[in-house]
Amino acid sequence: MSEYKELLYPEKWIANASMGARLACELRMRIISGMIEKGTVLSENKLALEFEVSRSPIREALKVLASENIIRLERMGAVVVGLTEKDIEEIYDVRLLIETFVYERIVKIDTSELVKELSKILELMEVAIKYGDADEFSYQDVLFHETIIRSIDHSYIMLIWNNTKPVMESLILLSMRMRLEKKYDDFSRVLKNHEIYIEAIKIKDRDIMIQALHQNFDDVQDKVADLWMSQQMLEKGRER
Repeated sequence: MSEYKELLYPEKWIANASMGARLACELRMRIISGMIEKGTVLSENKLALEFEVSRSPIREALKVLASENIIRLERMGAVVVGLTEKDIEEIYDVRLLIETFVYERIVKIDTSELVKELSKILELMEVAIKYGDADEFSYQDVLFHETIIRSIDHSYIMLIWNNTKPVMESLILLSMRMRLEKKYDDFSRVLKNHEIYIEAIKIKDRDIMIQALHQNFDDVQDKVADLWMSQQMLEKGRER
């Protein structure tokens, strides 16, 4: 991909992906971050020129973004729809529904290996914060929750997760980058909440599970504020 602009999406996460998938990840980040504003018309030709690729992977990327409802394909081009506060709330509603269902299944299975795996991921999250790596923290955070969801071996729950994951991953990445700069102390709360997740799974205590879920999902307004702050930071960066 072209180095014409600094890329927002971590390239190492998608090193083996198709060019279309890589472009979709980058454009998604630019749209959700506000770098590409709502109402902007995306031209296949201009995007191909900017990223120094043919129109084919651009078309592939735009189809992916249209399926996520963050752009709308029209004859004149792809119109950016972006995310509203309601959209963000609904994304976290879906996560809450998924993880609530998963916890109900988890109490019926052996979780010893899952607890070990989650503990290792939590250690990597702690190391990421120690070295000020918001991208690695975000990667491990998403992996933590995906590992919990995968543990119940439910193909349709995974289908829902995979459909919501790309937008949710971008939101988390932008939020964690902002927190690293503006709300660093909040990482201790986030890490503590993941400890609660592990404890809840280990002892299969529904009350603790509910506590962990609500601590993670009841602050949607904070997540919206995080996105707004990250947009302001990116805007200031472009002005320099």
